[in-house]
Amino acid sequence: MADRKPIESWLTDMDGVLIHEGVPIPGADAFITKLRDSGRPFLVLTNNSIYTPRDLHARLNRMGLNVPLENIWTSALATAQFLDDQRPGGSAYVIGEAGLTTALHDIGYILTDHEPDYVVLGETRTYSFEAMTKAVRLINAGARFICTNPDETGPSAEGPLPATGAVAALITKATGRQPYFAGKPNPLMMRTGLNAIGAHSETSAMIGDRMDTDVLAGMEAGMQTFLVLTGLTRREQVENFPYRPSQVVDSIADLVERI
Repeated sequence: MADRKPIESWLTDMDGVLIHEGVPIPGADAFITKLRDSGRPFLVLTNNSIYTPRDLHARLNRMGLNVPLENIWTSALATAQFLDDQRPGGSAYVIGEAGLTTALHDIGYILTDHEPDYVVLGETRTYSFEAMTKAVRLINAGARFICTNPDETGPSAEGPLPATGAVAALITKATGRQPYFAGKPNPLMMRTGLNAIGAHSETSAMIGDRMDTDVLAGMEAGMQTFLVLTGLTRREQVENFPYRPSQVVDSIADLVERI
């Protein structure tokens, strides 16, 4: 492998890397503290579009992880940035929560069910048949289909829940239209995040717990990639993929000294 430039900025997934089921993973606090003290650009990323950065800042702060608002990047923000670049001042019919609707409001989008430019599907705990039916009819009438992320299931205390990717499959089956996914593993989310902090892929690293989203997105965006084993992907599963992370480590604690 060719020599890489020193890492000057860091992107890290949240669930499975910094926290697990609402509890900080050992080493997460030391990692975030050292990043902040170093002054290096960094982002905490999540494919979950339910929460605003302010919500996530408060949740992480309650767990003892002090992540500034400007260092949080969600699939909702990436989706809003994409739509603002594609069709500034457009309109959208949205299925999702405050994280997504706020991001779209902030870029000046009109949220409507009357001839919208886009149908935008995000995460919610209350997917309704009525809303999905309306989305199907609007897409059939010409609205473009956008999704915040392709995750098919999400975690809960009771077990997996259907997530954006699963609902997107239902709408695709009903319309014949495939959505454009803005979140991981689309490297667009990495690149827009890097732009937000003024960083460059050749001197940046992505830390994640999933080979099929975090590592794939980081690799395709041109970054070094670190897989931690505190989340979904197990060490023995790495060889099942046609690509590899730059390095596999046990947890975020093993990367504190790399900053």
